[in-house]
Amino acid sequence: MHRYYLHHDQILPHTEKGLSAGQVGLMNGWGVFSTLRAQEGVLFEYARHWARMTRDAAAIGVPMPCSEGEMEDRLHRLLDANESPDATVRVVVVRNRGGMWEGSGIECDSDLIAFSAPLKDWKDGIAVGVQPHARYAACEFAGAKVLSWAMNLRWLERAQEKGYDEVLLLNEHDGVSECTSANVFAKFGQEVLTPPLSAGCLPGVTRQLLLDTIRVDGYQVREAPLTVADLRRADACFITSSTRDVRAIASIEGEPIKEDAAFIAAFQHAFTDNLQAYVEKHRRSVHK
Repeated sequence: MHRYYLHHDQILPHTEKGLSAGQVGLMNGWGVFSTLRAQEGVLFEYARHWARMTRDAAAIGVPMPCSEGEMEDRLHRLLDANESPDATVRVVVVRNRGGMWEGSGIECDSDLIAFSAPLKDWKDGIAVGVQPHARYAACEFAGAKVLSWAMNLRWLERAQEKGYDEVLLLNEHDGVSECTSANVFAKFGQEVLTPPLSAGCLPGVTRQLLLDTIRVDGYQVREAPLTVADLRRADACFITSSTRDVRAIASIEGEPIKEDAAFIAAFQHAFTDNLQAYVEKHRRSVHK
């Protein structure tokens, strides 16, 4: 993590403590978050991240502490303080009030917390495990990106102990939902399929870009239910996230699956072109 973090509208050293056990959301995972990519000082697809956060916050009753523009300005100040125009940014909104464990002296209904870290050099050809019954697609809050993330972290930790890089999370119908922090796509001829939101997956920003914005000649991207068996017979599979871009899956539970380097490269190049076009359009004059 970089040296400074954001708390409300203050930039503070990460060694400075500004949170308390009486903040209900911290003790119960009652909050929302998003992970953004900063490229040349531009917060990639910030408006989409904001829209998802506000939608999820409304669903689970978390008051947003500021406006869209105010949060964006504060995140830019964080990047400037850390001298990190290229970074991974985690932004969190924590609910502070509610229930018997609410502490005294709580001044705000929610806290805005954000911090940044260097972009990670993700590997290609990832190995994935499988976790049954990891998503309950019928849940009212399925698809909300909330702070209750411990199960994802434990599933990932166990997978890494087995030598895997990620985990395919299945829903109650044994359908593929997503990975612990990425969406899943599979190629069948000229079609590229990704599980629908009804499968219990998060509405990833990169996932949505591939569905409605980014185009690759010769391929149609659409939603459709998928099983592990479908992924094993696919022509190629990949995962996406805001910081991983497009990464090919090489094996499932230790068994190799089909790979198509040209296909993966085409989608990676299309994503990179979209990213660069967005950066050029939204580049702040202060960084020129």
